[in-house]
Amino acid sequence: MKPENFAEKAIWYTLLWTYGYFIIGGLYVVGCVIGWIIFGYWLKVWYFQTEDTPEEDRIRIPIAIWIWIIGMLVQQVALIMGHLDFNLGLGTIIKSSIGWAKGWALLALFPLLGTLKIRAELLYRIACIVGLQTLLVFPIFYLFYLLRLPAQPYVSPLRVVGGPGPEFFAPTFYEIDPENMQPRWRMFTPWAPALGFMGNIYFFLAIREKNLKWRIIGMIGAVFMCSVSVSRLAQISIPIVAGVTLLLSSLGKPIALIMLSFASGIFGIVAPTVFDAVQQFQENFKAQRAGSSRVRAALGRIAIERWQNDAPIWGHGIVETGPHMVEFMPIGSHHSWYGLLFVKGIVGFFGLAIPMLWSFFDLVLKSQTSKTAQTGLNMLVILFLYTFGENLEILVYLTYPAFLMLGIAHCEPIQLKKLVQPHETKDCSPIR
Repeated sequence: MKPENFAEKAIWYTLLWTYGYFIIGGLYVVGCVIGWIIFGYWLKVWYFQTEDTPEEDRIRIPIAIWIWIIGMLVQQVALIMGHLDFNLGLGTIIKSSIGWAKGWALLALFPLLGTLKIRAELLYRIACIVGLQTLLVFPIFYLFYLLRLPAQPYVSPLRVVGGPGPEFFAPTFYEIDPENMQPRWRMFTPWAPALGFMGNIYFFLAIREKNLKWRIIGMIGAVFMCSVSVSRLAQISIPIVAGVTLLLSSLGKPIALIMLSFASGIFGIVAPTVFDAVQQFQENFKAQRAGSSRVRAALGRIAIERWQNDAPIWGHGIVETGPHMVEFMPIGSHHSWYGLLFVKGIVGFFGLAIPMLWSFFDLVLKSQTSKTAQTGLNMLVILFLYTFGENLEILVYLTYPAFLMLGIAHCEPIQLKKLVQPHETKDCSPIR
């Protein structure tokens, strides 16, 4: 497996050198910049395509990706309006707009880059390689813990470029959970739950790898990431995503509909027991890290109350530090939807909700006949689950393979006979 064009080479070597960039504290910089560099290549390919350009080489943008582009532009409009409402000044608007270009904009940019000739198989293989690298370098991280060496030896000079916080530029070899005083690892990510997030993404990319040896290595590496992160969400997401995607991608099969009807009848009988079990599971889930659950819940309550009372339409424009009861964490953090409501109001909320909903229906339809679309649906379900535990825009510099996979999946043809003619192969409209 070798990259064949500039876009593939840029993605391949950026991910291949994940731990190299980690050591120099450059992952945040590289992750934010690489999308815009490839976008320059995208513009070149688009500009020089003509009527004579071979069909397979032409850039076509599906409606779903246009929706993502519009949604992320709406985020910028909401950002500016929130700043104007609270008189935050031109300097703050410029600074926040740069932040938008490094965050929310990439949520649309990487799906757009998926319209280039970037093979999904390339992402599958590189996910396996990063999984192997994680297994190989973990003993070094564990040795740091055993010898009680400094967990965070230094902060990279690249910190001067600006970012969410020093943890994005500082290699951290282990951390101690204050609730149980046990070690957990974040590896190449800024915090441990983010490693679990990446483990889920890499697992569902690796599972599509055709080479059995690489597939097994990739899956083991991904599950290992979830395990050492000690993230509750990471440990339950893989079976949830697998089950949900399997069900949704089988809706076109009669046997699946028959089984679903049968299951619905059974569920009606056992529903009370199921609800009790779910409630008990939620209580046990929160009790595993009670302090973290308390802080997250308080951050959510504060965000909702401040959003409703102060800025329901456009939001506050910027994040604010929370009170002592939430350990001074930013209001709306640890939750994409609360964060959007607080910072960008109801406009920003729908700016993300509508693209995700459109992608959902598009990928469910295409996943009935396309394995690539099924993987795209895996990515979307993972991203949706993690909107309740992370802020997507902050981690997009790491999670961009998932958004790139979304773009590749959206360019899959609709092959359902009742919807298209046999000779049709694309649902995308060419750019003139």
